[in-house]
Amino acid sequence: RAFTGGGLQTIGNFYVDLTRITLYLLLPVTIIAATLLVVAGAPQTFAQTLSAHTLDAGSQTIAIGPVAFQEAIKEFGTNGGGFFNANSAHPFENPNAWTNLLENWLDLVIGFGLPIAFGIMLKDKAQGRALMFTMAIILALGCIGTYAAEAGGNPLHIAAGVAATGGNMEGKDVRFGIPASTTFNVSATGTSTGAVDSFTDSYMPLGGAIPLFLMQLGEVTPGGVGSGFYTIIVFALLSVFVAGLMVGRTPEYLGKKVQAKEIKLAMLGVLILTLFILAGAGFSLMTKSGLGSLANAGPHGLSEMLYAWSSATENNGSAFAGLSADTPLLDYGLGSAMLFGRFAFLIPILAIAGSLAAKPKLSVSAGTFPTTGPLFIGLLIGVIIILGGLQYLPADTLGPLADQYLLAAGKTF
Repeated sequence: RAFTGGGLQTIGNFYVDLTRITLYLLLPVTIIAATLLVVAGAPQTFAQTLSAHTLDAGSQTIAIGPVAFQEAIKEFGTNGGGFFNANSAHPFENPNAWTNLLENWLDLVIGFGLPIAFGIMLKDKAQGRALMFTMAIILALGCIGTYAAEAGGNPLHIAAGVAATGGNMEGKDVRFGIPASTTFNVSATGTSTGAVDSFTDSYMPLGGAIPLFLMQLGEVTPGGVGSGFYTIIVFALLSVFVAGLMVGRTPEYLGKKVQAKEIKLAMLGVLILTLFILAGAGFSLMTKSGLGSLANAGPHGLSEMLYAWSSATENNGSAFAGLSADTPLLDYGLGSAMLFGRFAFLIPILAIAGSLAAKPKLSVSAGTFPTTGPLFIGLLIGVIIILGGLQYLPADTLGPLADQYLLAAGKTF
């Protein structure tokens, strides 16, 4: 609405939008997905337990419940977590390879569908495709990099001659293997789902660094339900601003002038998230309670803390599970990060939308920077990665990158 109209005083009605989204999109898809999960073997019952008799004449009590519908809502709504506290690694939540693929699709479909819908609303589908390709390229690079890190195996095991031929399978389910596990986890951190099917703390340092970095980029690949899209719009505004500086012209995006107010608000939103992640992790590591929560010393301990604060601030929910987060310090700290990471970022985004909606829509001229081609896609990818790198590279260098170098040198903690 901010880009399609001109001279608007409002940008819509929250309750109308929420009702439409729930009735026409969220409910129908989750009902269909939950039904498919039931067919595949996921439990859907209000019974609490099931008694089973084992082959050695013993008995076993198995926890069950309304798993399928919660799983569908969890994945499609990019929530994460899980009925059995094992996320999507539990066989009742994710019975086989087909359900793994279905749940991965549920993670991504709204995030990739929003730029397409954006292009349709603009009556210029190329604009939406450019944003979608940007998301897809970064996500694909993340999947390839994480797979390569895990398929390469553990350097310590390789040096000792005991490395498994399939790569680093620690923390992964043999039902899925490394390709499906890494793709699922990267998708869960490129979105705000956090619904992993393997445990990221058991990944190689570089394998864990990529999901961490995708969260730190703002989860724009393709992001959560709505949140990834408005985040990539922020980066698009910054990209056209950079392009405008290079040619000495007032930047425009989709017919709206991008001026100092919008850029200040965009950078405010980006820096708010960085502040919570880096300040929160740094303060936690300065306290006895924070250090006591770490399961590992050295750079991997720093990675655990960075991951916790990144996940909480960026509305993800996945974790380096070695961190004991159930302490007063981290309960209050990460809880505050969840709250402010959502709303403190949303406020400048809404302010940008209101500012752009009030501006007149300009016609395309010969000097307008094209925002549909490879040049814009490359510039947007560069702004996303460089901006994220400048903010988090020092901390990530001391964490997962140092961890990888020391592991390759045979150093353990």
